[in-house]
Amino acid sequence: MNDGLETSCGFIAILGAPNVGKSTLLNRVVGTKVSIVSPKVQTTRTRVLGIALEDDAQMIFIDTPGIFKPKRRLDRAMVAAAWGGAGDADHVVLLVDSQRGINPDTQSIIDKLKQSERKVDLALNKVDLVDKQDLLALTEKLNEYGIFDEIFMISAVKGDGVDDLVAHLKSKLPAGPWLFPEDQVSDMPMRLLAAEITREKLYLKLHQELPYATTVETETWEEKDDGSVRIEQTIYVERESQRSIVLGKGGQMIKSIGAESRRDLAEILETPVHLFLFVKVREKWGDDPSRYSHWGLDFNA
Repeated sequence: MNDGLETSCGFIAILGAPNVGKSTLLNRVVGTKVSIVSPKVQTTRTRVLGIALEDDAQMIFIDTPGIFKPKRRLDRAMVAAAWGGAGDADHVVLLVDSQRGINPDTQSIIDKLKQSERKVDLALNKVDLVDKQDLLALTEKLNEYGIFDEIFMISAVKGDGVDDLVAHLKSKLPAGPWLFPEDQVSDMPMRLLAAEITREKLYLKLHQELPYATTVETETWEEKDDGSVRIEQTIYVERESQRSIVLGKGGQMIKSIGAESRRDLAEILETPVHLFLFVKVREKWGDDPSRYSHWGLDFNA
């Protein structure tokens, strides 16, 4: 670490509607997987701190849950966490899906930002998938709101334009010492990250409403003498019928989820992983206050 007085450090919140690419952008900037990426909406539940170093600057990113109209208690807690992250940050980036444009969720975020009278940066994502004329029209419309300092065109998946965005964010950081060790990429405990990785595979493998009725907990974490890690996780569902879906015919689904999660974990931990998954029914797990504190969410939001 640079021990001189030239270092800078700050918190950057990435705001946006569900599934606009916030987690993909965070993982791109940090350079490793610290947040769930899934084509399904509302996958990020906790405020993940992704930590990126750029020369003498330490950028601490808050990947907030997507902001949407909440229906359940968990939804309300996730949205409250997202706005809390924005309030705590030194700098805020609003990420908008260029393909979807200004949908109701994005409009709601813009309206709230206008009320707060806070200037933010705008990053238009997935610009490689949109016609240039349509992109220009969307940019002009967004610019009319008068809340954006800078506008960036990016593709979080391909990395296009991300370096320019990062360089700009670095220039906005306040001077100060780094808050995390040089080799740390996230403040998320490894047990929680491991559970999030498995939950990502549930999102990718299972369809419709089922993934939202599931949660994953890392029950045991044992580091073996040979350097490998033995992990036991429990997937909780709300009904017996959901348990059958997660297990799959002849246990094939749970084996597939376990194999993909094990592969990702071994890559992140850089050591062999022995992963054991169990599926249990626990009705109304979403109404358990202890789970909310575990995720860093407010049960009473």
